[in-house]
Amino acid sequence: MKVLLIGSGGREDALAHALARSPRLTGLFAAPGNPGIARVASLVALDPADHAAVIAFCEARAIDFVVVGPEVPLVAGIVDDLAAAGIAAFGPSRLAARLEGSKGFTKDICARYGIPTAAYGRFADEAAALAHLERVGAPIVVKADGLAAGKGVTVAMTIEEARAAIVDCFSGAFGAAGAEVVIEEFLDGEEASFFALCDGTTALPFASAQDHKRVGDGDTGPNTGGMGAYSPAPIMTAEMTERVMAEIIRPTVAAMKAEGCPFKGVFFAGLMIGSKGPQLIEYNTRFGDPETQVMLERLESDLLELLLACAEGRLAGEAVRLRDEAALTVVVAAKGYPGAVEKGSEIRGLAAAEAMPGVTVQHAGTKADGARILANGGRVLNVTARGRSVGEARARAYAAVDALDWPEGFCRRDIGWRAVARERA
Repeated sequence: MKVLLIGSGGREDALAHALARSPRLTGLFAAPGNPGIARVASLVALDPADHAAVIAFCEARAIDFVVVGPEVPLVAGIVDDLAAAGIAAFGPSRLAARLEGSKGFTKDICARYGIPTAAYGRFADEAAALAHLERVGAPIVVKADGLAAGKGVTVAMTIEEARAAIVDCFSGAFGAAGAEVVIEEFLDGEEASFFALCDGTTALPFASAQDHKRVGDGDTGPNTGGMGAYSPAPIMTAEMTERVMAEIIRPTVAAMKAEGCPFKGVFFAGLMIGSKGPQLIEYNTRFGDPETQVMLERLESDLLELLLACAEGRLAGEAVRLRDEAALTVVVAAKGYPGAVEKGSEIRGLAAAEAMPGVTVQHAGTKADGARILANGGRVLNVTARGRSVGEARARAYAAVDALDWPEGFCRRDIGWRAVARERA
């Protein structure tokens, strides 16, 4: 089976290596890919936004299946366009991808179908949003409605911070994504990321993780696309997993069918686990980054078979097998991230880091210059390790980070702190 993987980040590096392990795979292509993906796939110079070009390539190379990594092509309807051309793909339709493409749409679905989430308001103009803020006070959460690369959310502890976030959205800080704003009740508890596969009717738990959004140690500084993650999330016990499936995931499956846009793909549910039980913070409609890197380190099942089952509506009877190990990833980013960064510096020590037991280095924002690997983005590498505990995985990951020679990079030094504290208690 020939597969085309869409994307170029650390998530896609992890997906590529997992897909490459499938005995059904006969050829793997990636568009546009990166140097890490190139170790197991042929890179194709395609723009994922150019759906016609993607379809033409699939037809020319007899691609059997397309796996879409990032959210932007999904929200833009690439799966619909591929389906119209007779090409199977993993991911939701444009209408189903609204669960990620519009936070307001998701909140309205939750309200209509009784899915537990924070109280909220939707606002299309700044004055109304600011007036609502004055009524409800802080702490409060302000979200740009649309896609903002993981950076359109402000957890505001003061009225002043919330007011500034609202003004930022409506002044164009997030482009069209901020044309509408969702203001939510602040939820207290422990966050977790939970993933479930879905074929439109059947939902299957995949794995859990916890990530670290803030750029600095101690969860300080601005939100980012994610500075590290570990799996499993200790709070996602078997009992809590079943509660999430029963109270959040399965009702969403039923809701999307009732709305005329059944969901096929992966639910990435951002959860808050508190005194009220699990509540939905938001949905993403693709695998997370960097959560995918740690979940796939634990996966024993054939990933390609699972994704095909989702696309073909035959997930019932499938099972997800995971190693009874923990995995942890540290994001190594270019200095200045999540703001402006300089590109082009050389990264050395990759071979030494990857030679360490239980360690994998996924490429995210890199490019090849002959034999050299250069930084080419904000989040540049994911240094991932497995271990018998989160603490052991973390020790291995940071030992590998320290083997890198890249003065222009930085990372958080406390990834997994909550799980490690639990293990030591």
